Amino acid sequence: MALIMKPAAGRRPLTPPPTASRSVPALLGAVFFALFSVFALREHTRFRTTGYDLGIFGQAVRAYAEGRAPASEIRAATAPPGFAADAYPLLGDHFHPVLALLAPLYRLAPHVGTLLVAQAALVALAVYVLARTAQQHLPGRKFAALAIGSACGLGWGVQQLVGFDFHEVAFAVPLLALACRAYLDGRTRAAACWAAALLLVKEDLGATTAVFGLLLARQDRRTGLALAAGSALGTVLIVYGVVPALAPDGRYLYAGQVTGAYGLLDGWHVKVLTVLLLLAVTGGLVVRSPLALLLLPTLAWRFTSANPAHWEPGLHYSAVLVPIALAALVDALRRGVRLPLSVPVAVALLLLPTQPLASLATPGFWRTSPREVAAREALALVPAGARVAASNSLAPHLTDRATVHLVADGVLGRSPAVEWLVADRTDAWPAGAVGRVLRQAADDGEWRVVRDEAGIVVLARERGQTR
Repeated sequence: MALIMKPAAGRRPLTPPPTASRSVPALLGAVFFALFSVFALREHTRFRTTGYDLGIFGQAVRAYAEGRAPASEIRAATAPPGFAADAYPLLGDHFHPVLALLAPLYRLAPHVGTLLVAQAALVALAVYVLARTAQQHLPGRKFAALAIGSACGLGWGVQQLVGFDFHEVAFAVPLLALACRAYLDGRTRAAACWAAALLLVKEDLGATTAVFGLLLARQDRRTGLALAAGSALGTVLIVYGVVPALAPDGRYLYAGQVTGAYGLLDGWHVKVLTVLLLLAVTGGLVVRSPLALLLLPTLAWRFTSANPAHWEPGLHYSAVLVPIALAALVDALRRGVRLPLSVPVAVALLLLPTQPLASLATPGFWRTSPREVAAREALALVPAGARVAASNSLAPHLTDRATVHLVADGVLGRSPAVEWLVADRTDAWPAGAVGRVLRQAADDGEWRVVRDEAGIVVLARERGQTR
């Protein structure tokens, strides 16, 4: 990605102007926090959230709140062969100790919805920070804060994050916004501190942090090089030391993600679409700022991955690109490059009908279906503290008050045994697992049907049959 820099003589001053009113950025942040929260909580009540991933993160945060290391019974369903423990140690899967920050909130409100609201707040904070950044660095553009903040909140990467469960990368979105803002302000130490915190979010952000250190070295050589070297060393220690030490099989599971049936040479029609959307939201100006270099590590690991889901614009993988791209746009505009601020907003609005928040305007989103009613009544039959196997769409509704495994092959033979089985016959993941487990339960003769309505079935293990 070539960077085209305007000569220094033509640049605007790079120091921010006197403090302007925070009302517009604060209002934008509040509006998007409300929209994201309402959307996410309603999706949860509609049973559109899943055990993978909300249920897993719910179990992780519950463990932290109870003073335990983060572990997940749901994640155990896809553990490496030979894993026999009840719960999978999550720091042996991905390195995300930042989740511990949610433990106090969960203690106050012990519900998986707390994670959804926290994610909405984190993204709304990024909206505020980017709007504030535009306000300070584009003082001659009257609607800069409104345009950049709205482009962030409506951005396809951010919406995909909010639209699919909860993910630890929600913490990275405001951290990157804060780091980029400090960089533009010339506050190199603050920028380094915000960027260094990314190492606690997820191990794949270490490369982004290292590149950020190299950018900072142009302004502050000592601080920048220290951040680059420290983040590179930290990433190596995490990937080859910490995670394998905590993993059941003693290895970092994703080290071989560039190998497989697919990889760098495949799927470029999808990969190009991802890049084009990234360019479109900034009118192509993202390449006019050095901050564009921060996009490369994330795009590199995604495009070399053997998992096709990593290539496409959907899911949560593009969320970390949004604050970088918009901060780069602000940087390009303050250097004198011309672009109507209506462009990023117009692009976001054009894409809006295909994005999750568009559901808020559809009557079906607010209508309670017979399946929802049946699912709630079925879940109410499971007693608190029970050991239960639940299918993917039902699992996150039980993690706050029960020990929850995923309905997957082998779940009925676990020890200690599950006592209840709650399944939605329409759940398609793991592929075919619901049908196979229900047939096994019928053949075992150990289970009685408590309820079977609208495709939601509840089974209880007969007394005296618990393993």
